[in-house]
Amino acid sequence: MYLSKENKAEIFATHGKSATDTGSTEGQVALFTTRIAHLTGHLKKNRKDFSTQLALQKLVGKRRGLLAYLFKKDINRYRAIIKALALRDIIK
Repeated sequence: MYLSKENKAEIFATHGKSATDTGSTEGQVALFTTRIAHLTGHLKKNRKDFSTQLALQKLVGKRRGLLAYLFKKDINRYRAIIKALALRDIIK
């Protein structure tokens, strides 16, 4: 697979509370962002891969839901993760 245990642990250590805290909202958003970038690159090469396109849309929806939750729960954490991952501010 394209993402090893070490890479995942590094993502969670960077954006989450610790390398083993895989349930934090920030860590999940960072992991989803990495997976979205990978799938986007795949779809640029394989335009007709519709199952990957559906998976990408579902993943974007999950990330958006987590960001909406974080926006309601703690706006400062939301702004920090948006800035760290260089995402657009999707919630108005």
